Amino acid sequence: MLLFETVREMGHEQILFCHGKNPDIKAIIAIHDTTLGPAMGATRLFPYVSEEAALKDALRLSRGMTYKAACANIPAGGGKAVIIANPENKTDDLLRAYGRFVDSLNGRFITGQDVNITPHDVRTINQETKYVVGVSEKSGGPAPITSLGVFLGIKAAVEFRLQSKQLEGLKVAVQGLGNVGKNLCRHLHEHGIKLFVTDVDPVKTEEVKKLFGATVVEPDEIYALDVDIFAPCALGGIINSHTIPSLQAAIIAGAANNQLGEEQLHSQMLADKGILYCPDYVINAGGLINVYNEMIGYNEEKAFKQVNNIYDTLLAIFNIAKQQEITTNDAAKKLAEERIMSVSKSKLKEIAA
Repeated sequence: MLLFETVREMGHEQILFCHGKNPDIKAIIAIHDTTLGPAMGATRLFPYVSEEAALKDALRLSRGMTYKAACANIPAGGGKAVIIANPENKTDDLLRAYGRFVDSLNGRFITGQDVNITPHDVRTINQETKYVVGVSEKSGGPAPITSLGVFLGIKAAVEFRLQSKQLEGLKVAVQGLGNVGKNLCRHLHEHGIKLFVTDVDPVKTEEVKKLFGATVVEPDEIYALDVDIFAPCALGGIINSHTIPSLQAAIIAGAANNQLGEEQLHSQMLADKGILYCPDYVINAGGLINVYNEMIGYNEEKAFKQVNNIYDTLLAIFNIAKQQEITTNDAAKKLAEERIMSVSKSKLKEIAA
């Protein structure tokens, strides 16, 4: 990897490599763009196969956060942090050391909870820095509002792609039954949708089977199911050259980040196959909306109004893609970059005045 060339191409403002001893910590904080406000992005703790893999994850996720905030009209920039570690080796000392790195940025980066980081961990990080969200969990955590946003995105996609506002009788395959995936299944079940689910944890699949009458399939089988919608709600990179030929769904709409293995190549492959892709950073913006509103003082009515806008934003993206004959991935980027540019121009005018 050519580090500086990659950072320049992706447009990042700053990459920080955080290293320490006693405890031994390796973390990367990626700040993509702060035009709209301080960079917001959760922290992920994961035993990456290599430091390059960790950096790539941080770079892609932080850029996605920039676009997510812009499409959701949230006055925040995009950032992301990854801690390279096995969850079994996670300690309070490590988390507090990481919190000191975050604090050293003086609010330029605000973080929160992601993979292998618990609410308790967030409170531990908070002992060293105030620049962390989700400490009090006033709204019940981000999962319910994220799943609602994904459900609304599915409604928008069905209206656009299937030309129908009727959900009952549709078939949806849900990959990943964590807090968001399980909540999404509840919304779908309540609207008469037939569920097909998979997860590496059989306890989770059995629970969703009992609660919502879902059909459980093996992880490798989920891609090729004859369903209307495929909802990835686990880790990213699963829409790729290996899985796309198997897909039979007309719509991809899920909560996972970085669903596309290679953005340009695989978004085009989906378009060529007639599959409508809901850009992940648009449809899963409920989590960001939730933590942002917690940060400024939680107002449930305001937060849910912003989540409801996901429906309209996706319809706008679908129409841009259709009118300009581009992928929905490119259409979402276009919408986000136009909003960022508009704010940037306004700031320049204020400076000039």
